[in-house]
Amino acid sequence: MKSFLKYTLATIVGLIITGLLAFFIFFGVVSSMISDKDKPAEIKSKSVLALELDHMIRDRSSKDPFANFNFQSFKPVKTLGLNDILANIEKASKDDDIRGIYLDVSVIPAGMATMEEIRNALLDFKKSGKFIIGYSDNFLQTSYYLASAADRVYMNPEGRVNMAGLSSQLMFFKEGLDKLGVEPQIIRHGKFKSAIEPFTRNSMSEENREQIEAYIGELWSHMARGISQQRGMPVEEVNRVTEKLSLHSPEAAVEHGFVDALKYKDEVLSELRDSTDVEDDVRFVGMGKYDRVPKIKDYEGLADEKVAVVYAMGNVIMGEGEEGTIGSERISRAIRKARKDSTIEAIVFRINSGGGSALASEIIWRELKLAQQEKPVIASLGDVAASGGYYIAAPADSILASPNTITGSIGVFGLFFNGKEMLNDKLGIHVDVAKTHQYADLGSPFRQMTAREREVIRSGIKETYNTFITHVAEGRDMTKEKVDEVGQGRVWAGADARRIGLIDGYGGLQDAVKMAANAAGLEKYRTVGYPELKDPFQEFIKEFTGNVKTKVIESTLGRDARYYRNFKDAMSMEGIQARMPYKIEVY
Repeated sequence: MKSFLKYTLATIVGLIITGLLAFFIFFGVVSSMISDKDKPAEIKSKSVLALELDHMIRDRSSKDPFANFNFQSFKPVKTLGLNDILANIEKASKDDDIRGIYLDVSVIPAGMATMEEIRNALLDFKKSGKFIIGYSDNFLQTSYYLASAADRVYMNPEGRVNMAGLSSQLMFFKEGLDKLGVEPQIIRHGKFKSAIEPFTRNSMSEENREQIEAYIGELWSHMARGISQQRGMPVEEVNRVTEKLSLHSPEAAVEHGFVDALKYKDEVLSELRDSTDVEDDVRFVGMGKYDRVPKIKDYEGLADEKVAVVYAMGNVIMGEGEEGTIGSERISRAIRKARKDSTIEAIVFRINSGGGSALASEIIWRELKLAQQEKPVIASLGDVAASGGYYIAAPADSILASPNTITGSIGVFGLFFNGKEMLNDKLGIHVDVAKTHQYADLGSPFRQMTAREREVIRSGIKETYNTFITHVAEGRDMTKEKVDEVGQGRVWAGADARRIGLIDGYGGLQDAVKMAANAAGLEKYRTVGYPELKDPFQEFIKEFTGNVKTKVIESTLGRDARYYRNFKDAMSMEGIQARMPYKIEVY
């Protein structure tokens, strides 16, 4: 018995010591990452900028140490946001030490509008006369679309260009909820407001199918035109090849002009050596390192006038929120600070959101409206800026988006869950209530709503929808009737949104900044980001327990982590919502 206790105690102590050592090693790695990130980097002449987009691309880089750590390899990684990726490509076009860009892409976990902005930046880079070589062992549609901007596109001799067209797959929970004994109680306004369909149906409605086919059709048309222009083939040929799955072999990809040649990576590296006139290995510079190279003739750092970029990413929620969510208090405070800062002459409101809380959207709308009355405000829509995400953009002087942006979805719904059957019949749990008034437990998840409660909530939803279309009508100089006509919860692609007046033109984040500067009459200016990012050490201490679990799960699941995130978002929908019907991801 004594031996057993001795060995057990020794094992416990060993585990504790191992855990502490792992923690301190991890803490040391993160500390090193934080301390090194601001040190200027030097690069050699005849270098090649290596652009590998194998991480989730957010609108701006994060200071969260966990966002810059790979929990599978237990190594630090530098994950850049769209803002830094675009800035680095522009910087490289003017850098004499950079001869060209090597684009190594396969799966790119980014939305179509984000991809479009990077692709446009690459097309601008080519105007410098420098080369871009694109390579992949295997191309998915979106990665090929990006690679088509290159001067030469190469592929592994055993690879494939997977061109089959776009599709949208929706997940429905109704039958699962029925089996659990959970009843979704839903009230909506807008015939296209299909956010509630996953809870009420096992397949999409005709209205929903109509809007999905319309916007993915527009997304594909834009993609096909882009490939056509850069590869020098008719759009009809792109569609014919896709329809017939003609790129069934590597040789077919070359034959049809989608790929210039089939090469192994060592052969591509040999070509890069020749292109850069070096005898030894190619002098690659990763985006993480190049981010620490000072800008060429950077006058912006000396400018007094500023353009504020307020980043709003994620679900619109009440309260403070954090990076990756649009907390009503946090984002409103950021807009207010930018409005009251006399050195800030204009504001760009960058939105990447499918919406969320209607009340939180109203709070943010009010702050942007106040800012617009004092300074030029330009809204820049990212991959998705729909429902509540469009609500908060409505007061802007101008709204820019990509043809691939998903927007609109002007509609409102209420969602409440009744879990009485699950508790009573499945689990044998009963809930009783004592109350002072008949409806004191309104919204309780332990009973069904009454007819009177539905009537009251329906009235509130109609009022919220009326407020929504009124704000849009005022901001877009349209009649309420016209907004209602294009509203009703319908989702639009950016190309259609421009046609019906929901956006003013096409452009990315950098275009929005330039427009804001021009509106303020600025020639020399610098940009500042809001909300201000927290100190990375504070983030490390704060998030070590809570955020690690999510990061480990997402790192383990990889690309399939989107299903985990979608399920979490679906389960968080309760109350009156101005929210997109579903997450849209194209691969």
